[in-house]
Amino acid sequence: MDNKDNKESGREPREFSRSSSREEFESKDADAGGKDGPRGGGRSFGRRKVCPFVADKTLVLDYKNLKVLQRFTSEGGKIVPRYVSGVSAKNQRRLTKMIKRARNVGFIAPLAESQA
Repeated sequence: MDNKDNKESGREPREFSRSSSREEFESKDADAGGKDGPRGGGRSFGRRKVCPFVADKTLVLDYKNLKVLQRFTSEGGKIVPRYVSGVSAKNQRRLTKMIKRARNVGFIAPLAESQA
């Protein structure tokens, strides 16, 4: 659009500057830091979860260790996901293998039909 088009429409040309848009952005960014959002999210995070198998070396991952395996399964028998349990990816794969092995041998009851 030319200046001629702006005069005909009755609007004046807008001027943009990097500093003003940056200041507006930073002021909006500063407001989003708390739990003021629509869902109460914000940028604050809780304590980062640490893999229990790395933190506690006495915790042995074995298909015969039912106490450990039941800690990482729900009441319905489902395997608890990583983001809930805090287990590392490598240990989650090992844990899944051990839970499935324990189910196969019969140490842990298989999943209920309604949850499978």
